[in-house]
Amino acid sequence: MEGIKSHWENSRRGARGVGRDDLRAAPTPQTSAELQGTDLEQITLLLPEAQQLSKEYGCVYTVHLGPRRVVVLSGYQAVKEALVDQGEDFSGRGDYPVFFNFTKGNGIAFSNGDRWKVLRRFSVQILRNFGMGKRSIEERILEEGSFLLAELRKTEGKPFDPTFVLSRSVSNIICSVIFGSRFDYDDERLLTIIRLINDNFQIMSGPWGELYNIFPSLLDWVPGPHRRLFQNYGCMKDLIARSVRDHQDSLDPNSPRDFIDCFLNKMAQEKQDPHSHFHMDTLLMTTHNLLFGGTETVGTTLRHAFLVLMKYPKVQARVQEEIDRVVGRARLPALEDRAAMPYTDAVIHEVQRFADVIPMNLPHRVTRDTAFRGFLIPKDTDIITLLNTVHYDPSQFLTPQEFNPEHFLDANQSFKKNPAFMPFSAGESHADRSQGLWGPIFLPTFLIPLFKPSRFFILPHPQLWVCRDICSPSQLCSYRQIMAKNPCGGWWGGRILIQLGSSHRQYLHWVAQASSSPFLGFGLSPDEKKNLSCLTQ
Repeated sequence: MEGIKSHWENSRRGARGVGRDDLRAAPTPQTSAELQGTDLEQITLLLPEAQQLSKEYGCVYTVHLGPRRVVVLSGYQAVKEALVDQGEDFSGRGDYPVFFNFTKGNGIAFSNGDRWKVLRRFSVQILRNFGMGKRSIEERILEEGSFLLAELRKTEGKPFDPTFVLSRSVSNIICSVIFGSRFDYDDERLLTIIRLINDNFQIMSGPWGELYNIFPSLLDWVPGPHRRLFQNYGCMKDLIARSVRDHQDSLDPNSPRDFIDCFLNKMAQEKQDPHSHFHMDTLLMTTHNLLFGGTETVGTTLRHAFLVLMKYPKVQARVQEEIDRVVGRARLPALEDRAAMPYTDAVIHEVQRFADVIPMNLPHRVTRDTAFRGFLIPKDTDIITLLNTVHYDPSQFLTPQEFNPEHFLDANQSFKKNPAFMPFSAGESHADRSQGLWGPIFLPTFLIPLFKPSRFFILPHPQLWVCRDICSPSQLCSYRQIMAKNPCGGWWGGRILIQLGSSHRQYLHWVAQASSSPFLGFGLSPDEKKNLSCLTQ
């Protein structure tokens, strides 16, 4: 372990690259990580360290992560110029061993070049026009919302952590599109999918995941929780493969039922093409990417939405009023209703900006020697874009550290797009990878029905203090929520309870504190109450 840490410290002291002609290499901070004892937790501080280096060295600089030279971009202007203005130059997918060593360049998330373009085009077409006359994704989301509400009502006023029920709901929708049918919430297959995804996110966002991304060849020989990553990947692959075999046995080429059927049809059409990108490996990995990319990020964003709406009752009330006025009580909302609900649309966008669930983005790679802002970035250099610095850029958002739906409203209170809104990266080349395929459809369709009159609303909790910190999706503070019967009909929720004990406590994305709530600590053990008191002082 001391050898790993010594290698880590040396790798953080970069050597400048070689420029060409009048271009120069991006500056390399002379920095080192001071690791004490066996405290690997410090290695997960890459994001705050990268933000600090941006303040010292500007919006373009170089770091060395193990043997890799990586260029870091921060702030809206630099990120936008790279991903949008020079999108083709930055269109490659960078090295990310915790994924790539499993996918081997197959699938939609970690493929490159023609393979990625072909798989992306196919996946987007199938998901947007799903079913060829079958039920749309929107209908499936609305249906799953009714199952979610029924599950919430079963809590009958007892404290519960909404994480699991939201994960089951989101994953179930994805499963219905991919596999053709939803699962009961206690179905072992659904529970296994969620367990594998959650476990891998926890490992990836911890110190062992960071270490593996930096020293993969070394960590392959070291015992630790990172080894469970690939065991989990294998279990997920086996689960998907069993479903694919069932689909092959019952496939009707003239009546595809789901994403797998459509992919199998495409495989059959291109069977004689030796260069086809449609084969069993790409089917298994694309299916895995869609499941993995949507379940955690969308579920975590929904948890953020619940917290925000508990904190800001005036925002909640205005959303409720707009939905009542536009949708009414006689029907369910539809995606096209968004145009008539600018404030609700603004709130949904602001939740994603403020939540910032992918703060560092997945790595990109330049596909050729690239001149960028006076610097030369050599071909095949990996690029880290700090989306956190985009969503919290004061030049683009008036009050970036505050939750403020006005960021997405103009002077006439009409919805306005903000080019700095990049919850799942930006640019044509990456906007529709696995996470970005689901978010624009899920969030409005899933959230709006929860505010239907006489169905569900969140009890205001103005004493709740919500602040920002640094982390990954899986490190959102775990909390328990109480659902209670509304005397006027329907259900409400919102007494916020913090559940401690996470190994990532110091990296909590949100810190919730209620200084004067009689419900604070209800259902917590004496030790949890003591820890909560220490945290909120």
